[in-house]
Amino acid sequence: MTIQWFPGHMAKARRQVTEKLKLVDVIFELVDARLPLSSANPMLAEIIHQKKRVIILNKADLADEVRTAEWIDYFAEQGLLAVAVDAQAGKGMHKISRAAELLMKEKFDNWKTKGMKPRAIRAMILGIPNVGKSTLINRLAKKNIARTGNKPGVTKAQQWIKVEKSLELLDTPGILWPKFEDQSVGFKLALTGAIKDDLLQMEDIASFAAEFFRKNYPERLLHYLENDTIPETSLEFLGMIAEKKRLFDRYQDPDYDRAAETFIRDIRTQKLGRITLDDPHESNDGEEQ
Repeated sequence: MTIQWFPGHMAKARRQVTEKLKLVDVIFELVDARLPLSSANPMLAEIIHQKKRVIILNKADLADEVRTAEWIDYFAEQGLLAVAVDAQAGKGMHKISRAAELLMKEKFDNWKTKGMKPRAIRAMILGIPNVGKSTLINRLAKKNIARTGNKPGVTKAQQWIKVEKSLELLDTPGILWPKFEDQSVGFKLALTGAIKDDLLQMEDIASFAAEFFRKNYPERLLHYLENDTIPETSLEFLGMIAEKKRLFDRYQDPDYDRAAETFIRDIRTQKLGRITLDDPHESNDGEEQ
């Protein structure tokens, strides 16, 4: 299965971002803490050029804590400031404005020496669909300004949002890139809900997820299956889930489609624990995100 998703409004959003860059001081790049690399748009570097950037690892409450710390160190090695937050619960919000102030300190200090009064920092929030941009904005603004939804593609237009005296935000629609060179990136995004489920073959996503857990969190998979061994084939794996969950078709055969959907839903709702799908040690050394 080949996964691609690039609706027309995303191409338009990219053009709008390019046009608005001159209005902002800092880019807030929002990524999913469970996949900091796979949820980072590789087109971003060519779009924003030399703009200062803060990497915000959202949904940190869903990610493997050890891996999140490793990713923050990884970004630091690339010369990028990264912070981990949980926008849904409002945890870590202060880290974002502090990071922006740190990046702008030298410029504002220069203004002060020239007798100029520093103004509010203007930031643009960028991120792929369903990484929690609207939720983050509402938390920062302390009121429901941006539309939210647990599905990709909710934000469709840009809007300026005043957060506080020292920070103004420019929201933008989520932007995916036109083609995934590495199909595993598409599978990871699909597993975490960044791509609409009705565009996917859920059995393929479930098979990818099963292999990931087999390699990285085998003990959790065994506990989930309530079994001593993990089935070798995808069909056997989904069949075991169907048996455990009593998911049968009208002929009393295992319903593999429902088993796949159940497994993916259970992963997304943390019934298999906090996970991080990207490994910083497997990323390309020295490649800036």
